[in-house]
Amino acid sequence: MFSIGVDVGGTKIAAGLVDEAGAIVARTRADVADKSPAAVVAAITEAVDALRAGAPGPVAGVGVGLPAFLDVDREVAVVVPNLGWRDVPAGALLREALGADVALENDANVAAWGEYRFGAGQGVSDLVMVTIGTGVGGGIILGGRLVLGAQGMAAEIGHMNLVPGGLPCPCGKVGCWEQYASGQALVRIAKERASSASPDARALCDLGDGTVAGITGVHVTAAAAAGNPVAVAAFEQLADNIAAGLADLVAVLDPGAFVIGGGVSESGDLLMAPLAAAYACRVLVERQQQIPLRPATLRNDAGLVGAADLVRHRAALAS
Repeated sequence: MFSIGVDVGGTKIAAGLVDEAGAIVARTRADVADKSPAAVVAAITEAVDALRAGAPGPVAGVGVGLPAFLDVDREVAVVVPNLGWRDVPAGALLREALGADVALENDANVAAWGEYRFGAGQGVSDLVMVTIGTGVGGGIILGGRLVLGAQGMAAEIGHMNLVPGGLPCPCGKVGCWEQYASGQALVRIAKERASSASPDARALCDLGDGTVAGITGVHVTAAAAAGNPVAVAAFEQLADNIAAGLADLVAVLDPGAFVIGGGVSESGDLLMAPLAAAYACRVLVERQQQIPLRPATLRNDAGLVGAADLVRHRAALAS
């Protein structure tokens, strides 16, 4: 039995036909130009129809990951910032358009579910996935169930208050964790450290246009891989900032593992080695130092795989 996973972003829609073992057997994608609900539903329908037409067997349903705050019933997209939606009955619209069972879920949650079922989180019933990218996102699974919260909006971990009175965040608050633990934070930290006149600072700047303003995340990663002390120190500071948030999550949730995903995590040991060291220094209880920090393995496919599996899982719970 197959199912279809759909990952909706602010600029693209990716969809995949997924088997029961979590393997993607076919995929398609489309750009999102018109972001209205009708246009996005139409684009999802076109992608799903193409995959159903070529499926080698029955398709059980469609799971859709949205970059959204959803209601607790997973029917209404309360706010979708990247698409400009408010209070859109996305579940009903998709079921009507697709004529299929539909599971609607937040995009970070479906990625966490994908890693839990088929990736780095296999074998762990209590885990937290943290995605370190442009911002910081996450998903929480306890006792083998996604934690949704009373309003359906749990696990917005990037907006934990790390620094009272700290940097402003696009969410409207200040001091949010993602302002200190994201890819954007890495670049800001590196620029601050590269503002000196040291040879190492100049070497980092020279990877771009020769100025501090021209430094990008790619430059910081390349310089750190080459051993540049300024870039290495930026990764170390970022790792400590991430560890501070992980320690807070441990104090509340005591998970069996953390799965670390997102673009910044793909820098490998440049991040993971100092993160492990900083994390061990920040947790309260010695045995919590043993909670593994596992790099995500499904990468960009986590959302597709997780969404496709989640529609099967919810159908099984309902039967």
